[in-house]
Amino acid sequence: MLQLPPLSLYVHIPWCVQKCPYCDFNSHALKETIPEQAYVSALLDDLQQDLHLVQGRHLHSIFIGGGTPSLLSPEAIGRLLAGIRERIPFAPEIEITLEANPGTVETGRFAGFMQAGVNRISIGIQSFQADKLRRLGRIHDPEQARFAAREAQAVGLPTFNLDLMHGLPEQTLADGLHDLQQAIDLAPPHLSWYQLTIEPNTPFASRPPALPEDETLADIYEQGHALLLANGYRQYEVSAYAKPGHRARHNLNYWRFGDYLGIGCGAHGKVSLPAQGRLVRTVKVKHPKGYLDAERPYLDKYWPIKAEDLPLEYFMNRLRLFEPIPKTEFEQLTGLNPALLAEPLREALRLELLLDLGDSWQLSPLGRRFLNRLLDLFMAE
Repeated sequence: MLQLPPLSLYVHIPWCVQKCPYCDFNSHALKETIPEQAYVSALLDDLQQDLHLVQGRHLHSIFIGGGTPSLLSPEAIGRLLAGIRERIPFAPEIEITLEANPGTVETGRFAGFMQAGVNRISIGIQSFQADKLRRLGRIHDPEQARFAAREAQAVGLPTFNLDLMHGLPEQTLADGLHDLQQAIDLAPPHLSWYQLTIEPNTPFASRPPALPEDETLADIYEQGHALLLANGYRQYEVSAYAKPGHRARHNLNYWRFGDYLGIGCGAHGKVSLPAQGRLVRTVKVKHPKGYLDAERPYLDKYWPIKAEDLPLEYFMNRLRLFEPIPKTEFEQLTGLNPALLAEPLREALRLELLLDLGDSWQLSPLGRRFLNRLLDLFMAE
């Protein structure tokens, strides 16, 4: 029987100082001042219309992403979080994350966000090399990146994350490892370390930069992974490393196929409806002008996930994590008979992509290398 999982909230802030050439997120270059009061009001109205999807739950986590949320004032973030709390009760130990770019961080700003209720900040470093930052269209320099990380430590945040890329244009093995070592030296409790990919409909897709050869990419990953382990980090997800006790609760809820509401321009949501025996997805109006238009609804799309698509949807999320998957979980979170998985699971075991641990499944080392091959087994025919 379909059960209600933990509930998270994603809040999208769509503005950036400028659009990065690799980015395919719903972000818009800032042409004038942000209408932050009007936008916060719209976010809270948007959430008000989604309250029927809460179904008596407390909020497990909040993630304020973008775009560049640190462009908003601490006062606006404080009003937003207070308004959310008025509408949905917070779970004890709720994690509240705000994304920040180093080029928008001034002295004392993190303290203001923390006072507003934020207890985790995710800083988009991407690289510590000036030439790589220019190629990526970033507005900060290496010293601003280091300043932002030191500021997160100085204000006493319970935890923070650094986002770092590898596989950058013309990056060598030495470059990649040097970037990673600089991030480690700043002692973040959590590191998101992921390879640059060229996404469709981006400037990099139309004018691809010269990326490292596959052999160099493999060397950067293997030696970088070893460096992280040697410094006390543990990989718990495809691109996430954390010190003990600092795994991102919000991301864990995503990958464990939990529920999340999405408010703001183009925000996505996924919610379980046990009374109807189905799961639904939501998408909000994408462009700020349309989203702020009082004459139109915030909701752009709402649709149930087809039963035949649920096995792939479930495993596409669940297999990003390197923890065991309880065998009872699939039925609880999808409402489907686990017998539907019998054939793909047999094949996954035969190919040694999964391990059978008795009461759970575990992604094997081979499965980590050939994750797409494993996911293909769960695709609807």
